[in-house]
Amino acid sequence: MADISLPIQSNTTEPQPAVAIPKEITSQNTTLAHKPSASINYSFARGSGKDPILVVFLNGLMTDKVTWIPVIAGIIRRRIGTAAGFPSMLAYDRYGQGMSDDRDPGDYGKDKGHGHDCQDAAEDLHYLIERVAEKEMGMKPEQLKIVLVANSIGCAIARLYSQSHPVADFPIAGFLFLDSIMANSDFNFWPDPDAPGFSRDELPDDVSVEILREQRAKFAVIFHPNAINKEGLSRRNLAQLLPHSSSPMLGKEGDRPWLTVVGHDFEAFAQESLQTMGTPVSLTMKYSNPIWHNYNKGLAQLTVKTKSKGPFQAKECGHFIQRDGPVIVVDETLELVDKIALQYSAGQ
Repeated sequence: MADISLPIQSNTTEPQPAVAIPKEITSQNTTLAHKPSASINYSFARGSGKDPILVVFLNGLMTDKVTWIPVIAGIIRRRIGTAAGFPSMLAYDRYGQGMSDDRDPGDYGKDKGHGHDCQDAAEDLHYLIERVAEKEMGMKPEQLKIVLVANSIGCAIARLYSQSHPVADFPIAGFLFLDSIMANSDFNFWPDPDAPGFSRDELPDDVSVEILREQRAKFAVIFHPNAINKEGLSRRNLAQLLPHSSSPMLGKEGDRPWLTVVGHDFEAFAQESLQTMGTPVSLTMKYSNPIWHNYNKGLAQLTVKTKSKGPFQAKECGHFIQRDGPVIVVDETLELVDKIALQYSAGQ
């Protein structure tokens, strides 16, 4: 389930405590060199460690950078005062998202909701990293080891960034994919009741043909690549940009990045789908979950086996893993940071 227009909901009815924002995290607007007429908002924490590592967090479509604050805060608290220290960290809202009020300048004069795509967002990321490295760290991007931590469509943007900048400029040292969007899918997971050879017997016992039709129609309206989202980020060409989950590989031959692939918990996601879309649990368990897990298996092949971890399920987490399980994201992010620091300290 992509995060196109669903409200963010907690897995519990209990009030969620506010996360105290450490003083190390600052927030401000900036402009990018290739789009000087619009501002973009970002939050940044300058690292305390000796290694020049920058972790960049990439949002989905219905989440903004605020959802990464518990993760950033958790990393700071875990590592502050230690010998290793914590890495520099950057979270941002894309144009027209969260605290970035300005629309993407490229949208003007184009089809509503389809003025810019994920390739454009990947290029924005490139210029943002360049800007933040210089402004906040006093460094050139090529001096950094960069880790991209992404949720949902952010994973597609991260892949497109790697595809566009595999060798030159500043390639990425590590990726953490959190319930990636299935970039090559129209999210029509289920059998077509009007297709030749369809049999009611292949459906779960509690799912009628009428329920199947209802779910197919509901998902088509919300999740089809042609559907428009508030941000105005077009997905209608995403399947052409990333037709396969297992290719093209990340990075360059001889220097592939570290990669961890994390998927949602099957049971938690089934309940989330029931709450937000009215999807019967049995339908999600039989169709959506296996298809998504198979896609994640392909993602895990985007680097060499010795640098790949996963896919595994984030226990008790739905689609928004950074919201439901920030400790999991803290653990996996720091594991990647430590692998990268060790690799480059050894001169490999």
